[in-house]
Amino acid sequence: MNQRLIAEIGRTQRLEIINSLKRTRGMSVNELVEKMKMSYMGIKQHCLTLQRDGYLDTWRRPQKMGRPEMVYRLTRRSHDLFHADSHQLTLDLLKAAEEIYGPNAPEKLLYNIFEKKTAALKARTKGDTVADRAKWLANVRDAEGYMSQFVYNHQDGGPRIFECHSPILNLLDRYPIVGRLEQDMFEAVLRTKVRRQMMRNSGLYECAFHFAA
Repeated sequence: MNQRLIAEIGRTQRLEIINSLKRTRGMSVNELVEKMKMSYMGIKQHCLTLQRDGYLDTWRRPQKMGRPEMVYRLTRRSHDLFHADSHQLTLDLLKAAEEIYGPNAPEKLLYNIFEKKTAALKARTKGDTVADRAKWLANVRDAEGYMSQFVYNHQDGGPRIFECHSPILNLLDRYPIVGRLEQDMFEAVLRTKVRRQMMRNSGLYECAFHFAA
């Protein structure tokens, strides 16, 4: 995490708000009050402070009845508060490889890295069924900072590994092939076809890896 930003945020309650919002598409003040067991005005003041400092913004969430509800969500700036495996130096090295070895060099390097990572995961994989392997992989990815969980719900999109953070987001932004390499890695580890679906909006990052279990 970025220690300067953490110092700027200051209070533990504000970090808890950010962590709560990270795993959602946004929460109202009342939802945060219920989750954190704090007063409405206390939560509201923390949200206003975080919004002022650029970590939160608001949007209107439609409801079945009545006016849309105002909810808080994270902005792009909040990404730097969470675990990162790649930084500007990573991008600079890949750019240098492109300049020295040609336009295909970055993709070749990324392919090689994911190939080795896939082999290492396959050697450690646990589980006799796709679902068991998915649970194992979700736990591994969660420990790596992807905020990953296994979701088994046939009525709501089917079984999938759902992630709320990417420690390599800057690589995904610069080199979209990383998304396909992730999907290929999941297919190799789970030993089944996988469909990768990513959603980005403001500071929201969601990525679901769908498969048949």
